[in-house]
Amino acid sequence: MSTQKRATPTGRQDPFSIIIHGEPASKSNSRRIVYSSGSYRLIKSKKALLYLDAFRKQCPVLDPMFTDDVIFEARIYYASRRPDLDESLIMDALQGRIISNDRIIRKKIIEGYVDRESPRAEIRISRA
Repeated sequence: MSTQKRATPTGRQDPFSIIIHGEPASKSNSRRIVYSSGSYRLIKSKKALLYLDAFRKQCPVLDPMFTDDVIFEARIYYASRRPDLDESLIMDALQGRIISNDRIIRKKIIEGYVDRESPRAEIRISRA
């Protein structure tokens, strides 16, 4: 990932880069069924909810956020080879903080690695 940044007319840095410490859960494999208000619902797993909470504590809210098409790049470092490479929880967490909506992501570059000592996601968002 290149580190060259350019200022947008609003002053926001483009591209925007951040490192989020922790291991994201696979969104597709991390649902649980709960019974609430007379019906069953699928909700995120406890691991996914904990990751989202940790993400919010580490990630600022950009003002202004990216609102036009973007390129999403992520290097995800897991503690082992066991988890699926899955960026969808990270994309959800970026919504409302860095990007206005994950629908504006038009290109994804995702890489998966193992770092037992320091699981993390190195994220970069740039204009498409």
